[in-house]
Amino acid sequence: MRRPSGDVLLLFILLIARARIDTLAEWATLPTATLQTDVARLVGSWWPAAGLKLLADRQTSDPVTLTLVSLALGLFLVYLGVDALGGHLGPAVLQRVKLTLAGAIILVLVGGQTGLYIGLRHISGPAAYTHDGGVIQTEVTIQYLLAGVNPYAADYVNTPMAAWGTEYRTALYHYPYLPWTFLFSAPFYLLSNLAWGWFDQRFVYLLLFAATLYMAVKLAGSPGQQLATLLVLGLNPILASDVIFGQNDSFVLFWIVLGVLLLRWAERRRPGAGWPAFAPAMIAFGLACASKPTAWFLMPFVALYLVRRDAAGLPSRRGWVAAAGGWLRRSWPWLATFVLVVGPWFAWDPAALADDVWRWSAGTSATPYQIRGWGLSNFVLAWGLVADRLAYWPFWIVEVLLGGPLLAALLWQQWRANQLSRALYGYVVLLFGFFYVSRFLNENYLGYLLSLIALAAGLSPPAGGMPAGAEPAPAATPHSK
Repeated sequence: MRRPSGDVLLLFILLIARARIDTLAEWATLPTATLQTDVARLVGSWWPAAGLKLLADRQTSDPVTLTLVSLALGLFLVYLGVDALGGHLGPAVLQRVKLTLAGAIILVLVGGQTGLYIGLRHISGPAAYTHDGGVIQTEVTIQYLLAGVNPYAADYVNTPMAAWGTEYRTALYHYPYLPWTFLFSAPFYLLSNLAWGWFDQRFVYLLLFAATLYMAVKLAGSPGQQLATLLVLGLNPILASDVIFGQNDSFVLFWIVLGVLLLRWAERRRPGAGWPAFAPAMIAFGLACASKPTAWFLMPFVALYLVRRDAAGLPSRRGWVAAAGGWLRRSWPWLATFVLVVGPWFAWDPAALADDVWRWSAGTSATPYQIRGWGLSNFVLAWGLVADRLAYWPFWIVEVLLGGPLLAALLWQQWRANQLSRALYGYVVLLFGFFYVSRFLNENYLGYLLSLIALAAGLSPPAGGMPAGAEPAPAATPHSK
């Protein structure tokens, strides 16, 4: 019998975390009696009543979640057997079987739990079993869009948003996301209502999440990296919960992963190609930036990656001009995409857009977002530096003092070894630094960052080899070691 592979340990850790988080989330946040009743209403027409009654354990979870966890653990038992006894299958077959089993576990735990909450929400009400901004509010913005109402100038007081949450509900007066979040989802809203008469924004998130996992595996290098990337992205303890409840970090992640994949294709299939080959990747990055400002922090690293490809060492002034010109020729679709998506809404009401997307999160709006999270904000509260959570405190000063030097250092490191994996990792480090010293570091941001680290690690060539799909180190120059 072989020694256990590293992916077995990783899968077991993530599987336990995922199962425990799902059961604790229900036990801690949802009224147990209501949950059991709603689940019985949802599945009672085909699930034996006696079985539902026996599975209705109020100390753990609902019958469906318990069954999903048991099915996932059963699949893991098969995975263990394949790893222990499947050496004779051959590396290629073994890898395919493991990827299939890992995908099945993700489908059960993430897809199954999301489907459960979608169904429970459908029979309970629009403010139940879901997230406020990523689902409820985004669906309302689609309705506003179809009615010709500006989502940034309107409020959400008379919408299902009013029935969600208990305190600090300033989101009732702001839509903090950029227009691509509801523009892309609007056709799905129309098609779903035409087909079934109702819609849940998580239909979109699930579809994009599955596509993200597929693309991330394609981007990874070795078989081990493929498995690790799939497991960390698919069973991410926080991001998977975001998909289940409907936060939209997976939406932004899809466009970034798509941009990276298209950028790789442009480089490999057409070496030395001009801007048309790079346009699809730049459009994807533009759509990410037109979804949430968190994607903006990626673009300095992408810009340097494109410039450095055309600049050997530290070029002359003429060389810098040529490199910058090459970057502009390749990157203008990114800026054009962003302007085309965001520009009309800015022109419609620039003050409303700025207030919702920027001033609300910065704490300068009349109804700002609260100081909260897992970063510097806790020390500001603990030391009594503000009168209450909604008060203003100049976090921007710390953000500039930390972010400026950090960005410069990260770009310098990328200049010395200009790899796409370094660009992604630099983005993670900069964004985490910014989040940590900002007004709020929400837990969902950490799941997003973990997914990007997994993607960057998958792009990195493993020690001692250069497998297909890995990027080579840059050629040495007089100014690099």
